[in-house]
Amino acid sequence: MKNKALLSLGISMLIFGTIGIFRKYIPFPSGFIAFSRGAIGFCFILLFLAVRKKGFSFQECKKSFLPLCVSGALMGFNWILLFEAYNYTGVAEATLCYYMAPVFVMVASPFLFGEKLGAKKIICIISAVSGMVLVSGILENGFSGKGEAKGILLGIGAALLYASVVILNKKIPDVPHFEKTAIQLGTAAAVLLPYTLFAEDFGSIDFEPLGVIMLAAVGIVHTGIAYVMYFGSISRLPSQTAAIFSYIDPLSAILLSAVMLGEEITLSVFCGAVLILGSAFISETKFKKSCEKEL
Repeated sequence: MKNKALLSLGISMLIFGTIGIFRKYIPFPSGFIAFSRGAIGFCFILLFLAVRKKGFSFQECKKSFLPLCVSGALMGFNWILLFEAYNYTGVAEATLCYYMAPVFVMVASPFLFGEKLGAKKIICIISAVSGMVLVSGILENGFSGKGEAKGILLGIGAALLYASVVILNKKIPDVPHFEKTAIQLGTAAAVLLPYTLFAEDFGSIDFEPLGVIMLAAVGIVHTGIAYVMYFGSISRLPSQTAAIFSYIDPLSAILLSAVMLGEEITLSVFCGAVLILGSAFISETKFKKSCEKEL
């Protein structure tokens, strides 16, 4: 059972890691992609619950409905910024910017949750920020070349919004995973629909076959199936194991962007990746001595 959960978690993380590559082949506005992802994912989760004959338990979500809707709206706009970041910079750079989210949560924790910001976390924050500077390429090129500045800022903006979602979820009492996800995805779609209709040139979208197939994959595979696999596995695994496996996502995104898109992983990006992902990993991981484990 545990091995099956580990396999399921690993596959879901690999799926999440490929979303940037799929985005590169979808010629639609980012708002429309984000709306479609939320709408398709919402329908998939409801279908999954119906097939399991479990049904949607709104009663368990009633007290937390408003914060869940707020977090869903933030999630939707977070997707827009991330998808836009992929347009202006490489998948590796945008993904690493996005993985600054745990650092932002770490910085906010003392003010919102009264958590102590110890020496280890301070060092991790400094290390992650240093890594972000390396990934941005500012030291080498300034803010010139292939829209890097805009892409980096959009990626950081997406990370800030995602950090807000994480913080809101920490304040939400225990709510069943699938019900929580369904409400968030549904809210994201509902909020993004008017944005897509009025802020984007919806009428000029050319629904060519490849783009439609890729968009459907993002909604069904990267959202519906991946979320079901993710939430179905983390409930059967220790939280630290889930945290460690989550790093399959950015690592696979970086490697696959190099192999499939031919993106160059420079020394600065590589060093920045080590600093950012290493800092997030160390800050979230509690190391124990082997003797303590045996006891």
